[in-house]
Amino acid sequence: MQAFIPVPPEDVNIADRFFLPKIETVCSSTIGACLAKCAETGRVANFAKAAGLAEGGFEGIFYNDSDVYKVLEGVAYALAHAPDAELEARADGIIGLIAAAQEPDGYIQTYFTLSEPDAKWTDMSKHECYCAGHLIEAGLAYKKATGKSELLDVGRRAADHMADRFGPGKKHWVTGHEEAELALFKLYERTGDRKYADLALFLLEERGRGFGRGSEWNAPELGPVHVQDHERVTDMRAAAGHAVRETYLFCAVADAARLTGGGWRQRDGEPEPPAGQKDGENPRDSAERFLRAAERVWDNVVSRKMYVTGGIGSSHKNEGFTADYDLPNKEAYCETCAAIGMVFWSHRMNMLTGEARYADIVEKELYNGALAGLSLSGDRFFYVNPLESDGTHHRSEWFGTACCPPQLARFIPAIGGYICASGPDGAVINQYIGCDAKVRVPGGEAVLSVRGGYPFGGRVTVTVESDESRRFAVRLRKPGWCGSLRVLVNGEPAVCAVDNGYLVIEREWGTRGEIELNFDMPAAAVKAHPLVAADAGKAALQKGPVVYCFEEADNPDYDAVALSDKSVFMSEYRDDLPGGADMITVAEGGREFRAVPYFAWDNRAPGRMKVWVREAG
Repeated sequence: MQAFIPVPPEDVNIADRFFLPKIETVCSSTIGACLAKCAETGRVANFAKAAGLAEGGFEGIFYNDSDVYKVLEGVAYALAHAPDAELEARADGIIGLIAAAQEPDGYIQTYFTLSEPDAKWTDMSKHECYCAGHLIEAGLAYKKATGKSELLDVGRRAADHMADRFGPGKKHWVTGHEEAELALFKLYERTGDRKYADLALFLLEERGRGFGRGSEWNAPELGPVHVQDHERVTDMRAAAGHAVRETYLFCAVADAARLTGGGWRQRDGEPEPPAGQKDGENPRDSAERFLRAAERVWDNVVSRKMYVTGGIGSSHKNEGFTADYDLPNKEAYCETCAAIGMVFWSHRMNMLTGEARYADIVEKELYNGALAGLSLSGDRFFYVNPLESDGTHHRSEWFGTACCPPQLARFIPAIGGYICASGPDGAVINQYIGCDAKVRVPGGEAVLSVRGGYPFGGRVTVTVESDESRRFAVRLRKPGWCGSLRVLVNGEPAVCAVDNGYLVIEREWGTRGEIELNFDMPAAAVKAHPLVAADAGKAALQKGPVVYCFEEADNPDYDAVALSDKSVFMSEYRDDLPGGADMITVAEGGREFRAVPYFAWDNRAPGRMKVWVREAG
C-alpha cells in the first residue's frame, strides 16, 4: 500500500531564492545556537555525568536528552547540505559522550541513570521511549550523512533493550509521548530486522486497552485523552489531547498502514512487510484499519481544528485540541513542533494515498505555521504562535522545555525530502521549491529542475532531462488555493489529465523537455468557517500559499484595519522586508493598510499584530 516513494533530501539540490537562504541560516546560525544552549543548560554535561566522566547530578527536565538528539539530527542534514569538518568534530565529541553514557543493557536516559536508577520503566509519562525514538532518528540521519555508525549503534542497542522488555508475553507499555513508534519503523526499514517493526506495531495496539499508567494519566486536567490512550488507535475518529503527540502517533499509524500493506517497491532488497498485530489477521486488512483511522483523524484536524496558518492545538491548558471550531486568535497555542508534526504526518499520507490535498497542508505549514517559529536571524524562536498579539509576544533564545528550536534545526535543512516523489507511472512534484532532483521513472532516471518566483510569483518552470527518450508521466500538484492556471509543454499549450488533485502530463519525453506553469495568484480576503466564533465578522488575507498579517509597524492606524469584498490589493516585492517578501497594500474605504507574511512577523520593531481583521461593512 503505497502510491508514491519520496525522493530523499540527498538526491535533491536546493536552488530556491526563498528557502535556500533559510536553510543556510539554520546551518550557520540555528544549529550552532542550539548546540551552545544544550551545553550551557547542562544537557550535554548530563551525558558526561552519566558516563562517570564528570561530577554532579542531573540538570534540567527528565526529557532533555531528546533536545541533544534532535540537534544532532539537524547537524546530519546540515553536513549533507555542506560538509563542515569543525561542526562534524563537535558532533562526534557529543556522540562519544552519549555512547559512554549508555548502560550495559542498552538503557539510556540520563535522568534515570543519575536521579532515579531504580525507577526505570515505571512511569509511562517520563518520555523514555520518546527520547529513545529521537536517538534512533538522529543515529539514522548521522549514519547516512557521514557514514559513521556510533550514534546509530547506540540507538539500535536502545531499541534492542526495549524489544527485550515489551511485546506479547512481556511487559505492557503505552508511550506517554509518541515518537519511538515512528523511529522503530524507520529502523526496521534501514536494517530489515522485523523485531523493530513488530515492537512499533505492539506499541500502537497497546493504546486504549487500559494498560496506561503514569503521572499524566493521573492528572485530572489531562488523563488518558492527553496521551491518546482513551481508545484503540484504529477506532479513533477525532483529534484529541496533546497536539504534537497526536501528529507523531499518526505518523506511526501511516507508517504501519504502508508497511503492513506492502505495495509496489522501487528498490531491490527492501524488507518484507511485517505482519498485522491481530492474531491471524491478513496484513492488508491490518493496513486498511490503520489507513482509515489516519484518514478520519487527519480530516477532523484539517476541517475543524486547524487555523488558516496551519497552526494546530489551540489550547494552552493541554498544548492541544479542544472542541471542533474552537480557534481563538490571541489565546492560540499552535506549538511550532505541532505544525512541523503536521508536515511529517501529511507527507506520509500523501505518499500513501497519492492525494494532493495532503501535500497542500505540507505547503501551508512550510510557508506559514512551521516557518513562523524561526526568526530571520535563525537564533530566536517561537514556541507558541498566536494569530493576534498585543505587542508583548516575542521570540526567545531558548525555553525550559526546548523542543521547538531543535525541531526547527532538524526540519528546515531536510525540506528537500518534501518536494518530489516517484510514482508507478513517473515523477511527482509536490512543492514548487527551486531544486534539481533525481527521480526514478519507468525505465530509468530523470532530473527535474524546478525554478520560479514561488511563493510570491506564480510562474514556475520544470525542466525534465534524462539520458535517453522515455515515456512517463509528470504529476504536478494543483494547489488547493489556486483557481486557475496555464500549462505549456515545450512552449505549446498542454492538455492535462486531472487525477487526485494533480495535473498529469504523460508523454514521450526526449532528453530534455520543459513545462511552464502560470498560477493565477491574486491577493484575496478569506473567511473562516461560520462555526468559528472567534472569526465572526472578520476576514484574513492570503496570496498564493502565504497567509498575511497586519503589524502595527506598518499601520499607525492599526485599530482601523479592515477588509471587504471591495478591497483593492496591490502586491510589491520588497527587499527591505525581513528576508525579502511581498508586501500587500490594501486600499479600503479611502484608507491604505499594509500586510506582511505571517512567517515574517516580529522581526522588526515590536508592536501589535493580527491575522483576522474586521470585515468592513
